[in-house]
Amino acid sequence: MPELNGVLETALYVEDMTRAQTFFEGVMGLAPFTSDHRFTAYDAGAGSVLLLFLRGETLDTVVLPDDMGTIPPHDGAGRVHMAFAIASHDLPGWETQLRDHGVEIEGRTHWPRGGESLYFRDPDGHLLELATPGVWPNY
Repeated sequence: MPELNGVLETALYVEDMTRAQTFFEGVMGLAPFTSDHRFTAYDAGAGSVLLLFLRGETLDTVVLPDDMGTIPPHDGAGRVHMAFAIASHDLPGWETQLRDHGVEIEGRTHWPRGGESLYFRDPDGHLLELATPGVWPNY
């Protein structure tokens, strides 16, 4: 069986791209690689990319220039979940960052392996998690 090397991209679908960019850049401190009216791509650390797509704007096949290929249609709805990996020593700083931006921490979990998670929501209601090492056997 060929191996997987990790999750490269995670996508969230948003109702208002400007509002989402303000949150992910201002609160989460992410810097965009690229963006246009329908999507923004962020460096999410450790070789992963967070993609924000404007809901409904990816329903048609995208034909890339110069015979580079196509990207099939996709979309998503509902409040989904994703987690960002953080160092244990950065957890207090993240709590301060969220509080200073008026972001409510909805939950906290102390995992049996020693990890800790904070849960909060982005402006579209997606459940975001900040997780320290010790959450999973591989993290």
